Amino acid sequence: MAASLVRLGLRNGRYVTLNNGVKMLVEDILTFDKLAAIHCSKYFSRKAIPYHRTASFHTDCSRGASKKDEEWRREHLLKKLDKKKREKVEIWRNMSVEDLAKQLDRPTKDLMEVLHTHITDGHFYRKKKDIINSVEILRDTVRFFGKAPYLIAPKTDDSKSQFLDALPRPPADPKDLVKRAPIVTIMGHVDHGKTTLLDYLRKANVVASEFGGITQHIGAFSVNLGEKDKVTFIDTPGHAAFTSMRARGANATDIVVLVVAADDGVMEQTVESIRMAQEAEAPIIVAINKIDKPTANIKRTEEMLAQHGIFTENMGGDIQAVPISALNGTNVETLVEAIILQSEIMDLKSDPQGLAEGVIVESRKDPHKGKLATAIVQRGTLRKGAILVAGTAHAKVRLMFDENGQQISQAPPSTPVEMMGWKELPAAGDVVLEVESEKRAQQVINYRKSKQTENKGLADQAVVQEKMQEHRKLHFEKRRQAANLGFLYLKEKREKLWVEDNTPRVKVIIKGDVDGSVEAIMDVLETYDDSTVPLDVVHFGVGDLSPNDIEAAALFNAIVYCFNVKAEPKLKDEAKKKGVPIKQMNVIYRLIDDIKNELEQKMPTEEEEEIIGEADVIQQFDVTEKRKKLVVAGLRVTKGEIIKSERVKLVRGETILHDGTIASLRHLKNEVKSMKSGTECGLMLDDASIPVRLGDIIVCYKPVQVKKKIDWDPGF
Repeated sequence: MAASLVRLGLRNGRYVTLNNGVKMLVEDILTFDKLAAIHCSKYFSRKAIPYHRTASFHTDCSRGASKKDEEWRREHLLKKLDKKKREKVEIWRNMSVEDLAKQLDRPTKDLMEVLHTHITDGHFYRKKKDIINSVEILRDTVRFFGKAPYLIAPKTDDSKSQFLDALPRPPADPKDLVKRAPIVTIMGHVDHGKTTLLDYLRKANVVASEFGGITQHIGAFSVNLGEKDKVTFIDTPGHAAFTSMRARGANATDIVVLVVAADDGVMEQTVESIRMAQEAEAPIIVAINKIDKPTANIKRTEEMLAQHGIFTENMGGDIQAVPISALNGTNVETLVEAIILQSEIMDLKSDPQGLAEGVIVESRKDPHKGKLATAIVQRGTLRKGAILVAGTAHAKVRLMFDENGQQISQAPPSTPVEMMGWKELPAAGDVVLEVESEKRAQQVINYRKSKQTENKGLADQAVVQEKMQEHRKLHFEKRRQAANLGFLYLKEKREKLWVEDNTPRVKVIIKGDVDGSVEAIMDVLETYDDSTVPLDVVHFGVGDLSPNDIEAAALFNAIVYCFNVKAEPKLKDEAKKKGVPIKQMNVIYRLIDDIKNELEQKMPTEEEEEIIGEADVIQQFDVTEKRKKLVVAGLRVTKGEIIKSERVKLVRGETILHDGTIASLRHLKNEVKSMKSGTECGLMLDDASIPVRLGDIIVCYKPVQVKKKIDWDPGF
């Protein structure tokens, strides 16, 4: 074809008509012959190139053309191609031949031939995985196909990322699935009887072991209902502080039992529990508790539930509602039957084979057993010696315990189990995955930590950029002010550079028994946003109090709060010597109240008016004294008493006309110190020119200094 190409004919769109009458695509000619590519492009401009360089010639004659002339034509054509609006093709450094072929939408074999023939001067790319190191080769190849190269950052290999990280297995084959026990979450408002219901079901006095009758953290355990049926219960705290823990309970459950007291009805945490159960798309069974109380009203409770989208069967809906008395066991068997029926309708199944998968319910430090974590197995069977990863923590399971503290050797799906052998404490809600070896677990942990560091670096970079912009703006503003005020301004500012911040603040250290409790406390403390007295959390963690905590508290002048955590006598003595207060708490709202009290003690004082008495003006007198006309108001004291030594206000309607002192207070003709309610007297203000009229009110008050109140509602 190159030999028959004598002279270019009329160009028509993407086609070129040759002298022999044959029409060809420009791209086909470009692929076939390099010389034809230079002379056949529709972007070739005769106006931009001298005539002698575009004269007609035979391809055989092109051998005599200078190499420099040919390279000039080629470079000129490529520049013209880039200037046009061509289709952009993304390229990146160290692309493989296969990746470039995909970007160009061309067969890999054809691309190899083009690279060998036209781009690389005889260099072979023999395999799809061969890497193209030169960016110039990538650009020339894209331009050769009539497209514009666009250099981007190297793309990450998702398959490699998936290999480095541990992910849940694909869904199991339906034939491998077996029936499993349902996971039931008990939700509801504080003190509505959730733990009492579970206490009745498992025949153990759990309420007595919980401080204040309030569940302090999530507990998971299995209960045998009848001869064959077994149910795993999650007892989520009903207290407002444990919002995040309750949310995790809803997301890990099959059925939600919503406990509502028949005497109180729907409360704040009840509404929140409804929302979380609906977000988790879990079926709800309502247990209307405390029906044995005289003030119980089941119908009113169902009507209140209907206002929040929970329509029971009595209200024309499809949600089961069972009136019970958890304390006396009334209708609890009926509630159990409703749970079993619902689980049979759902046909819950799981794959007991293969590597175990589950979710962390709680984690804690035990002084004798070390780091412990409670999880519910969701797939596979967990056995002693298994290698687990959860978040950025990993473990080799040394021992496993059931809810009664008895050792077990394996845990099938829907089984709650406490594991010993964690290197670090996982967080409540983390997904637990079993891996093949400790080497693989370390690889997963390293990858996850690197991703966390990368994400944190990006977030920190954004914060740094924002702070730099603020600093730059403040810097230029100070320079402008300095230029206006002169050298003395700069001298004064240099003398005041290091001024200690005397803002009163409360600093605390939080130590808790389990991860969920500490997280819940931190969630409550984050709601405090009063800048008058800032609240600083110096440190928080899980486990017993340590000497490092005492050192940190002494350094930052902080208060140490131990939530269900012991403090050894030696540490208490050391803290006392260093002036570090240690406060041990076992109920969360008492801890928050104590912090609130500490904040209020450091609040600044503000002046308030303490009303002592009020009097109505019933008469006006004009008195002449030393040739001066003075106005005397005749009063009837209506509230409290009017005291001469205190301040008074003259009020007319809603307007305060005067605020001052009393010049004279008389009863009949005698000067008195005070007048009580129900008596009449004459009063002259310190400013006798103030006009006093009938109907005015005299208010006697005392200015007092009071502590400013904290505007903080933790939600209790």
